[in-house]
Amino acid sequence: MGRTTVTPRMRVIVDNDFSGDPDGLFQLAHLLLSPSVEIRAIIGSHLKVGDGFDASKTQAQNAANKAKELLQIMQVKRSVPIIAGSNTGMVNDSTPVKSEAVNFIIKEALRTDTQLPLYVLAGAGLTEIASALLTTPRIADKLTLIWIGGPEYPELALPPPNYSNPEYNLNIDKAAARVVFNQSTVPIWQVPRNAYRQALLPYSQLLLKIKPHGKTGAYLTGLLENLMTRIQKYLNIGETYILGDSPLVLLTALQSSFEADPSSSAYVIKLAPKINEQGAYEFNHTGRPIRVYTRLDVNLMFNDFFAKLELFKK
Repeated sequence: MGRTTVTPRMRVIVDNDFSGDPDGLFQLAHLLLSPSVEIRAIIGSHLKVGDGFDASKTQAQNAANKAKELLQIMQVKRSVPIIAGSNTGMVNDSTPVKSEAVNFIIKEALRTDTQLPLYVLAGAGLTEIASALLTTPRIADKLTLIWIGGPEYPELALPPPNYSNPEYNLNIDKAAARVVFNQSTVPIWQVPRNAYRQALLPYSQLLLKIKPHGKTGAYLTGLLENLMTRIQKYLNIGETYILGDSPLVLLTALQSSFEADPSSSAYVIKLAPKINEQGAYEFNHTGRPIRVYTRLDVNLMFNDFFAKLELFKK
């Protein structure tokens, strides 16, 4: 990062389905290149049962292995715990799963030896953070949850053509989403589908700005090109790909310098909806205020990633 020394000003726990859509690995690489965040742990999380990306019964372990693979490619020297979460979702909205990942979230949230704020960055389901909140409710005011997931709010945006219902990430663990939204008091910064779909990377930029830059760029490009080839048998996806998890970096590492906040992206304050058993929103007049992002500064997000990759040279 040049002669200017950038030091961490926040802690993050990364929780993502790295054995699924490769957008999670792009996000992780970007975060690893961002010196203003201290990555306390990386949690590999599960997908929906039988998901086309990974239909195995060891999705969380596979996700952790993919994260380890990326760190090896990037030759990360510092010690970052990589933990497999639960391979299954919650059986209901009152029974937490038990895992090392849940225990880590609780322990990190309860630390008293640091003033750095804690963010849990969830790019898939909410199994681990929901279970941590059920197990130890008092951690709710000791962290901020940033979640990529949830459908559009009707008053803010229309769903895309042929949209999935429930929304993909919410559908990974609907019971966990009900815990987080309906029962807990944890602060939420939500990036719903209409927002995360703005993170469109053109294939031309993948070839020009990512692929030529070291083993990391080649590895990430290979993941996406292999997926594009597989998908092409069933669907013509055109020349863009949604890196929908990258806003997790935009909203943390790329906050403004003074009066720190993701100041170039736009959000509204809404009452947290109630999420029903079908995975849909219901109005909740007693819901707490949450941030719902409506517009993302994708130029800042992608240009920062391109520049960091070029500077990294590995």
